[in-house]
Amino acid sequence: HTRTNVAERSDMTRLVVTSIAGFSLLLLACVPGDSRTLVIGPIEALPSPAGPGSGEPNLAAMPSGRVYLSWLEPEGASAHSLRFATLESGAWSLPRTIAQRSDFFVNWADFPSVVPLAEGRLAAHWLQRNGSAKYGYDVRVTQSSDGGETWSIPVVPHRDGTVTEHGFVSLFPFHDSLGAIWLDGRNFADAAKGEGADMMLVMTSVAPDGTTGPEHVLDARVCDCCQTSLAVVSSGPIVAYRDRSEGEVRDVAILRWSQSGWTSGTVVHPDGWKIDFCPVNGPAIAADGARVAVAWFTAARDTARVYLARSDDAGATFSPPTRIDDGNPVGRVDVELDDRGGAVVSW
Repeated sequence: HTRTNVAERSDMTRLVVTSIAGFSLLLLACVPGDSRTLVIGPIEALPSPAGPGSGEPNLAAMPSGRVYLSWLEPEGASAHSLRFATLESGAWSLPRTIAQRSDFFVNWADFPSVVPLAEGRLAAHWLQRNGSAKYGYDVRVTQSSDGGETWSIPVVPHRDGTVTEHGFVSLFPFHDSLGAIWLDGRNFADAAKGEGADMMLVMTSVAPDGTTGPEHVLDARVCDCCQTSLAVVSSGPIVAYRDRSEGEVRDVAILRWSQSGWTSGTVVHPDGWKIDFCPVNGPAIAADGARVAVAWFTAARDTARVYLARSDDAGATFSPPTRIDDGNPVGRVDVELDDRGGAVVSW
Protein backbone atom coordinates (compact mmCIF):
# COMPACT_ATOMS: atom_id res chain seq x y z
CA HIS A 1 0.00 0.00 0.00
CA THR A 2 2.20 2.79 -1.30
CA ARG A 3 1.33 6.49 -1.43
CA THR A 4 2.84 8.58 -4.17
CA ASN A 5 0.81 11.77 -3.75
CA VAL A 6 3.16 14.74 -3.76
CA ALA A 7 2.52 18.46 -3.78
CA GLU A 8 3.77 19.03 -7.30
CA ARG A 9 2.42 22.11 -9.00
CA SER A 10 2.00 22.94 -12.65
CA ASP A 11 2.34 26.48 -14.01
CA MET A 12 -0.90 27.22 -15.86
CA THR A 13 0.01 30.75 -16.90
CA ARG A 14 1.06 29.62 -20.37
CA LEU A 15 -0.97 26.51 -21.08
CA VAL A 16 -4.66 25.77 -20.86
CA VAL A 17 -6.68 23.44 -23.05
CA THR A 18 -3.85 21.34 -24.42
CA SER A 19 -0.34 21.15 -23.06
CA ILE A 20 1.71 20.88 -26.23
CA ALA A 21 5.15 20.22 -24.78
CA GLY A 22 5.33 16.84 -23.07
CA PHE A 23 2.07 15.47 -24.45
CA SER A 24 1.24 13.46 -27.53
CA LEU A 25 -2.03 13.48 -29.49
CA LEU A 26 -3.45 10.99 -31.93
CA LEU A 27 -6.73 10.93 -33.86
CA LEU A 28 -7.89 7.39 -34.64
CA ALA A 29 -10.05 6.11 -37.46
CA CYS A 30 -13.52 4.95 -36.45
CA VAL A 31 -13.27 1.31 -37.52
CA PRO A 32 -12.51 -0.95 -34.52
CA GLY A 33 -9.07 -2.50 -34.81
CA ASP A 34 -8.00 -0.02 -37.51
CA SER A 35 -4.91 1.84 -36.31
CA ARG A 36 -4.76 4.30 -39.21
CA THR A 37 -4.51 7.90 -38.12
CA LEU A 38 -6.34 10.90 -39.47
CA VAL A 39 -4.82 14.32 -39.84
CA ILE A 40 -5.20 16.74 -36.95
CA GLY A 41 -5.30 20.41 -37.85
CA PRO A 42 -3.18 23.05 -36.14
CA ILE A 43 -3.34 23.02 -32.35
CA GLU A 44 -3.71 26.46 -30.83
CA ALA A 45 -2.27 27.25 -27.40
CA LEU A 46 -4.60 29.59 -25.50
CA PRO A 47 -3.51 32.02 -22.78
CA SER A 48 -4.71 30.89 -19.38
CA PRO A 49 -7.10 32.79 -17.14
CA ALA A 50 -5.37 31.30 -14.07
CA GLY A 51 -2.97 33.28 -11.92
CA PRO A 52 0.73 32.54 -11.39
CA GLY A 53 1.49 29.32 -9.53
CA SER A 54 -1.93 27.82 -10.21
CA GLY A 55 -2.29 24.08 -10.69
CA GLU A 56 -4.59 21.03 -10.51
CA PRO A 57 -6.55 21.99 -13.67
CA ASN A 58 -9.68 20.20 -14.82
CA LEU A 59 -11.81 20.66 -17.95
CA ALA A 60 -15.49 19.95 -18.56
CA ALA A 61 -17.48 20.72 -21.71
CA MET A 62 -21.17 21.15 -22.52
CA PRO A 63 -22.80 19.93 -25.74
CA SER A 64 -23.11 23.59 -26.75
CA GLY A 65 -19.32 23.84 -26.84
CA ARG A 66 -18.90 25.93 -23.71
CA VAL A 67 -15.84 24.74 -21.77
CA TYR A 68 -15.35 25.01 -18.01
CA LEU A 69 -11.81 25.19 -16.61
CA SER A 70 -11.29 24.87 -12.85
CA TRP A 71 -8.05 25.13 -10.90
CA LEU A 72 -6.48 25.83 -7.50
CA GLU A 73 -4.74 29.19 -7.16
CA PRO A 74 -2.43 30.09 -4.24
CA GLU A 75 -3.60 32.87 -1.93
CA GLY A 76 -0.85 34.22 0.29
CA ALA A 77 1.50 31.85 2.09
CA SER A 78 -0.89 29.11 3.16
CA ALA A 79 -4.30 29.29 1.43
CA HIS A 80 -5.72 28.42 -1.97
CA SER A 81 -8.77 29.42 -3.96
CA LEU A 82 -10.80 27.03 -6.10
CA ARG A 83 -11.60 29.09 -9.19
CA PHE A 84 -13.17 28.55 -12.59
CA ALA A 85 -13.66 30.30 -15.93
CA THR A 86 -15.63 29.49 -19.08
CA LEU A 87 -14.44 29.46 -22.69
CA GLU A 88 -16.81 30.56 -25.47
CA SER A 89 -15.99 31.75 -28.98
CA GLY A 90 -12.28 31.51 -28.24
CA ALA A 91 -12.32 33.83 -25.20
CA TRP A 92 -12.18 33.12 -21.47
CA SER A 93 -14.55 34.72 -19.01
CA LEU A 94 -13.27 36.47 -15.92
CA PRO A 95 -12.35 33.88 -13.25
CA ARG A 96 -14.75 33.37 -10.35
CA THR A 97 -13.99 31.92 -6.93
CA ILE A 98 -15.94 28.97 -5.56
CA ALA A 99 -14.14 28.57 -2.22
CA GLN A 100 -11.00 29.82 -0.47
CA ARG A 101 -9.45 27.82 2.36
CA SER A 102 -6.19 27.04 4.10
CA ASP A 103 -7.04 23.35 4.58
CA PHE A 104 -7.49 22.18 0.98
CA PHE A 105 -5.71 18.88 0.32
CA VAL A 106 -3.56 19.99 -2.61
CA ASN A 107 -1.70 17.44 -4.72
CA TRP A 108 -0.98 16.80 -8.38
CA ALA A 109 -2.94 13.57 -8.80
CA ASP A 110 -6.27 14.18 -7.08
CA PHE A 111 -7.77 17.47 -8.19
CA PRO A 112 -11.05 19.42 -7.83
CA SER A 113 -13.65 19.73 -10.55
CA VAL A 114 -16.50 21.88 -11.85
CA VAL A 115 -19.22 20.02 -13.78
CA PRO A 116 -22.09 21.61 -15.77
CA LEU A 117 -25.56 20.19 -15.15
CA ALA A 118 -28.93 20.97 -16.72
CA GLU A 119 -30.64 24.37 -16.80
CA GLY A 120 -27.59 26.42 -15.89
CA ARG A 121 -26.79 24.43 -12.76
CA LEU A 122 -23.21 23.65 -11.82
CA ALA A 123 -21.61 21.29 -9.33
CA ALA A 124 -18.11 21.45 -7.89
CA HIS A 125 -16.02 19.39 -5.53
CA TRP A 126 -12.77 19.78 -3.65
CA LEU A 127 -10.70 17.85 -1.10
CA GLN A 128 -10.43 19.14 2.47
CA ARG A 129 -8.26 17.84 5.29
CA ASN A 130 -10.17 16.20 8.13
CA GLY A 131 -7.43 15.94 10.73
CA SER A 132 -3.69 15.82 11.22
CA ALA A 133 -3.14 12.53 9.37
CA LYS A 134 -1.03 12.95 6.24
CA TYR A 135 -3.64 11.29 4.04
CA GLY A 136 -6.78 12.13 5.98
CA TYR A 137 -9.16 14.19 3.86
CA ASP A 138 -12.83 14.42 2.88
CA VAL A 139 -14.73 15.29 -0.27
CA ARG A 140 -16.78 18.49 -0.25
CA VAL A 141 -19.54 19.00 -2.85
CA THR A 142 -21.30 22.28 -3.60
CA GLN A 143 -23.87 23.29 -6.23
CA SER A 144 -24.91 26.48 -7.99
CA SER A 145 -28.30 27.25 -9.55
CA ASP A 146 -27.20 30.53 -11.15
CA GLY A 147 -24.25 29.55 -13.33
CA GLY A 148 -21.64 29.93 -10.61
CA GLU A 149 -22.57 33.32 -9.16
CA THR A 150 -23.43 31.78 -5.80
CA TRP A 151 -22.79 28.35 -4.29
CA SER A 152 -24.58 26.19 -1.74
CA ILE A 153 -23.23 25.18 1.65
CA PRO A 154 -20.85 22.28 0.88
CA VAL A 155 -21.82 18.76 1.91
CA VAL A 156 -19.77 15.63 2.53
CA PRO A 157 -21.11 12.80 0.35
CA HIS A 158 -19.64 10.02 2.51
CA ARG A 159 -21.01 9.37 5.99
CA ASP A 160 -18.29 7.26 7.66
CA GLY A 161 -16.57 10.10 9.57
CA THR A 162 -13.15 8.42 9.49
CA VAL A 163 -9.85 10.30 9.19
CA THR A 164 -8.92 8.48 6.00
CA GLU A 165 -8.67 9.11 2.27
CA HIS A 166 -11.74 10.02 0.22
CA GLY A 167 -11.06 11.33 -3.26
CA PHE A 168 -10.56 10.77 -7.00
CA VAL A 169 -14.12 11.92 -7.54
CA SER A 170 -16.34 11.77 -10.63
CA LEU A 171 -19.46 13.97 -10.60
CA PHE A 172 -22.34 13.45 -13.06
CA PRO A 173 -26.05 14.20 -13.60
CA PHE A 174 -28.11 11.44 -11.96
CA HIS A 175 -31.89 11.60 -12.32
CA ASP A 176 -32.86 14.99 -10.84
CA SER A 177 -29.83 15.03 -8.56
CA LEU A 178 -26.06 14.97 -8.71
CA GLY A 179 -24.23 11.65 -8.72
CA ALA A 180 -20.85 11.31 -7.03
CA ILE A 181 -18.43 8.39 -7.27
CA TRP A 182 -15.19 8.34 -5.30
CA LEU A 183 -12.43 6.13 -3.91
CA ASP A 184 -13.14 5.51 -0.23
CA GLY A 185 -10.47 4.52 2.32
CA ARG A 186 -12.66 4.15 5.40
CA ASN A 187 -11.45 0.56 5.84
CA PHE A 188 -8.01 1.91 6.77
CA ALA A 189 -9.42 3.51 9.92
CA ASP A 190 -9.07 0.17 11.69
CA ALA A 191 -5.35 0.05 12.45
CA ALA A 192 -5.57 -3.68 13.05
CA LYS A 193 -6.32 -4.19 9.36
CA GLY A 194 -2.99 -2.64 8.39
CA GLU A 195 -1.93 -3.63 4.92
CA GLY A 196 -4.93 -5.93 4.63
CA ALA A 197 -7.46 -3.10 4.26
CA ASP A 198 -8.93 -2.34 0.83
CA MET A 199 -9.87 0.86 -0.94
CA MET A 200 -13.47 0.84 -2.18
CA LEU A 201 -15.37 2.50 -5.04
CA VAL A 202 -18.48 4.15 -3.56
CA MET A 203 -21.39 6.13 -5.03
CA THR A 204 -24.15 8.36 -3.71
CA SER A 205 -26.49 11.11 -4.92
CA VAL A 206 -26.77 14.72 -3.77
CA ALA A 207 -30.06 16.55 -4.30
CA PRO A 208 -30.14 20.25 -5.27
CA ASP A 209 -30.95 21.09 -1.62
CA GLY A 210 -27.89 19.15 -0.42
CA THR A 211 -29.75 16.06 0.80
CA THR A 212 -27.62 12.95 0.27
CA GLY A 213 -28.96 9.59 -0.85
CA PRO A 214 -27.81 6.17 0.36
CA GLU A 215 -24.24 5.08 -0.21
CA HIS A 216 -23.58 2.14 -2.54
CA VAL A 217 -20.32 0.19 -2.60
CA LEU A 218 -19.77 -0.41 -6.32
CA ASP A 219 -16.52 -2.35 -5.93
CA ALA A 220 -15.08 -3.43 -2.58
CA ARG A 221 -11.44 -3.70 -3.74
CA VAL A 222 -9.94 -1.19 -6.17
CA CYS A 223 -6.58 0.42 -6.83
CA ASP A 224 -5.79 2.93 -4.11
CA CYS A 225 -5.11 6.21 -5.92
CA CYS A 226 -5.89 6.04 -9.64
CA GLN A 227 -8.25 8.62 -11.11
CA THR A 228 -11.81 7.57 -11.91
CA SER A 229 -13.48 8.76 -15.12
CA LEU A 230 -17.17 8.90 -15.97
CA ALA A 231 -19.29 9.47 -19.08
CA VAL A 232 -23.02 9.28 -19.78
CA VAL A 233 -24.14 6.85 -22.48
CA SER A 234 -27.61 6.27 -23.93
CA SER A 235 -28.51 3.96 -21.04
CA GLY A 236 -27.02 6.08 -18.24
CA PRO A 237 -23.66 6.72 -16.54
CA ILE A 238 -20.64 4.51 -17.12
CA VAL A 239 -17.50 4.75 -14.96
CA ALA A 240 -13.96 3.59 -15.73
CA TYR A 241 -11.49 2.86 -12.93
CA ARG A 242 -8.46 0.72 -12.11
CA ASP A 243 -9.51 -2.50 -10.43
CA ARG A 244 -7.41 -4.60 -8.04
CA SER A 245 -7.63 -8.38 -7.84
CA GLU A 246 -6.59 -10.56 -4.93
CA GLY A 247 -3.47 -11.40 -6.94
CA GLU A 248 -2.57 -7.68 -7.35
CA VAL A 249 -3.53 -7.50 -11.03
CA ARG A 250 -4.63 -3.89 -11.62
CA ASP A 251 -6.37 -3.74 -14.97
CA VAL A 252 -8.94 -1.15 -16.04
CA ALA A 253 -12.60 -1.99 -15.46
CA ILE A 254 -15.98 -0.36 -16.07
CA LEU A 255 -19.33 -0.25 -14.30
CA ARG A 256 -22.58 0.61 -16.09
CA TRP A 257 -25.86 1.92 -14.73
CA SER A 258 -29.16 0.46 -15.84
CA GLN A 259 -32.67 0.66 -14.46
CA SER A 260 -31.90 -2.44 -12.39
CA GLY A 261 -28.87 -0.79 -10.81
CA TRP A 262 -25.12 -0.91 -11.31
CA THR A 263 -23.47 -3.83 -13.06
CA SER A 264 -20.51 -5.65 -11.57
CA GLY A 265 -17.08 -4.41 -12.59
CA THR A 266 -15.99 -5.75 -15.99
CA VAL A 267 -12.37 -5.59 -17.14
CA VAL A 268 -12.12 -3.73 -20.46
CA HIS A 269 -9.14 -5.85 -21.53
CA PRO A 270 -7.12 -8.42 -19.53
CA ASP A 271 -3.72 -6.71 -19.69
CA GLY A 272 -2.54 -8.73 -16.71
CA TRP A 273 -0.63 -5.85 -15.12
CA LYS A 274 0.52 -7.28 -11.80
CA ILE A 275 1.92 -4.51 -9.64
CA ASP A 276 2.20 -4.40 -5.85
CA PHE A 277 1.47 -0.71 -5.44
CA CYS A 278 -0.76 1.92 -6.98
CA PRO A 279 0.65 3.44 -10.21
CA VAL A 280 -1.43 6.66 -9.79
CA ASN A 281 -2.42 6.43 -13.48
CA GLY A 282 -6.14 6.19 -14.05
CA PRO A 283 -8.17 5.60 -17.23
CA ALA A 284 -10.27 8.06 -19.25
CA ILE A 285 -13.67 7.48 -20.82
CA ALA A 286 -15.80 9.39 -23.34
CA ALA A 287 -19.24 8.62 -24.77
CA ASP A 288 -21.72 9.81 -27.37
CA GLY A 289 -25.01 7.93 -27.40
CA ALA A 290 -24.07 4.24 -27.55
CA ARG A 291 -20.52 5.00 -28.70
CA VAL A 292 -17.85 4.69 -25.99
CA ALA A 293 -14.06 5.02 -25.96
CA VAL A 294 -11.77 4.09 -23.05
CA ALA A 295 -8.07 4.97 -22.97
CA TRP A 296 -5.60 3.77 -20.37
CA PHE A 297 -1.95 3.17 -19.50
CA THR A 298 -0.49 -0.22 -18.66
CA ALA A 299 2.97 -1.59 -18.02
CA ALA A 300 2.06 -5.27 -18.12
CA ARG A 301 4.98 -7.55 -18.96
CA ASP A 302 7.34 -4.62 -18.26
CA THR A 303 6.26 -2.75 -21.39
CA ALA A 304 4.71 0.69 -21.05
CA ARG A 305 1.76 1.19 -23.42
CA VAL A 306 -1.26 3.40 -23.98
CA TYR A 307 -4.34 1.57 -25.23
CA LEU A 308 -7.69 2.59 -26.68
CA ALA A 309 -10.74 0.31 -26.79
CA ARG A 310 -14.11 1.17 -28.29
CA SER A 311 -17.70 0.06 -27.88
CA ASP A 312 -20.76 0.57 -30.06
CA ASP A 313 -23.24 -0.91 -27.57
CA ALA A 314 -22.96 1.54 -24.63
CA GLY A 315 -20.09 -0.36 -23.04
CA ALA A 316 -21.64 -3.83 -22.99
CA THR A 317 -18.74 -5.11 -25.12
CA PHE A 318 -15.46 -3.59 -26.27
CA SER A 319 -13.27 -4.09 -29.31
CA PRO A 320 -9.76 -5.49 -28.87
CA PRO A 321 -7.60 -2.54 -27.81
CA THR A 322 -5.44 -0.54 -30.21
CA ARG A 323 -2.01 0.51 -29.02
CA ILE A 324 -1.77 4.30 -29.35
CA ASP A 325 1.67 5.35 -28.15
CA ASP A 326 4.88 5.41 -30.17
CA GLY A 327 7.13 4.07 -27.41
CA ASN A 328 7.96 4.67 -23.73
CA PRO A 329 4.78 6.54 -22.67
CA VAL A 330 4.28 7.85 -19.14
CA GLY A 331 0.48 7.67 -19.29
CA ARG A 332 -1.78 10.39 -17.77
CA VAL A 333 -4.29 9.76 -20.54
CA ASP A 334 -7.37 11.55 -21.76
CA VAL A 335 -9.81 10.78 -24.57
CA GLU A 336 -12.59 12.58 -26.42
CA LEU A 337 -14.85 11.47 -29.27
CA ASP A 338 -15.10 13.59 -32.39
CA ASP A 339 -18.06 14.02 -34.73
CA ARG A 340 -16.47 11.92 -37.49
CA GLY A 341 -16.50 8.66 -35.58
CA GLY A 342 -12.94 9.01 -34.32
CA ALA A 343 -11.33 9.46 -30.94
CA VAL A 344 -8.71 11.99 -29.85
CA VAL A 345 -6.31 10.54 -27.28
CA SER A 346 -3.68 12.42 -25.29
CA TRP A 347 -0.95 11.09 -23.00
